[in-house]
Amino acid sequence: MKQTAPDEIARRLGSGLLSFPVTHFRDDLSFDEPAYRENIAGLGRAGLSGLFAAGGTGEFFSLTADEVRRVVRAAVQDAPDGVPVIAPAGYGTATAAEMARDAERAGADGILLFPPYLTEASQEGLAAHVRAVCAATRLGVTIYSRANAVYQDTTVAEIADTCPNLVGFKDGVGNLELMTRIRARLGERLVYIGGLPTAETFAQPYLEMGVTTYSSAIFNFVPDFALGFYRAVRAHDRDEVRRRLEEFVLPYCEIRNRRAGYAVSIVKAGMRAVGRPAGPVRPPLTDLTEDEFDALAELAQKAK
Repeated sequence: MKQTAPDEIARRLGSGLLSFPVTHFRDDLSFDEPAYRENIAGLGRAGLSGLFAAGGTGEFFSLTADEVRRVVRAAVQDAPDGVPVIAPAGYGTATAAEMARDAERAGADGILLFPPYLTEASQEGLAAHVRAVCAATRLGVTIYSRANAVYQDTTVAEIADTCPNLVGFKDGVGNLELMTRIRARLGERLVYIGGLPTAETFAQPYLEMGVTTYSSAIFNFVPDFALGFYRAVRAHDRDEVRRRLEEFVLPYCEIRNRRAGYAVSIVKAGMRAVGRPAGPVRPPLTDLTEDEFDALAELAQKAK
């Protein structure tokens, strides 16, 4: 099984839009593997440069370890040809390292390292966490900076110096000053990924500092709109970006912001709105109300 070298996965991730597909559940909240596989197989679109299995939009935080293994293997087996699959690793350091090893065995092309579970940690502790996961695999590792794992520029530089297979930095914080410091300190050493909820809202300013790609949750249910938005950003077509923000993205965010956790719930609702249901979200998330769903469905029709 041929897997993508770390430097090549970094290049490919930075070259186009990134997809973070939902994980399909049945009404009883069990993993619906056939439906998930069918969706993964249909995600091929020109310009898609990576598929992140069981990511944040894929409800990684609600999956069991066995379900993560099943999701990753399904994605590897059914992803469109030429689209690299990035697998998740997270929770405690030992668990994250084992997840990384298992993803490599499954044939994944890279790792997205989530924040460690629950506890706060020092920058030294976060660096040790990343080093342990990088040492556990030959795959390229992207760190996800958010919540209780916000990496400072000096920490990222230290890890990059000691971990050759650290290839990416995904920002889930939106601190422009910190991103500027990280980008200035590390230059082209890493690929930089926008990772805030509905990352389209930050895409234009982030491109100016060299963040060439982002994770698009709306690609799940309005893929052509998402790709068109990405192309407009990369072309510096400010008028088209503004039009698409006003037409869909900002009204979408207004619904998303009504309740904590809706950044994932609204994506599954969008799938249902376009006739490709992926089931409910698992607790502790909650699904949209019917009124909110109706408003989203109207938006989705305009964006198709």
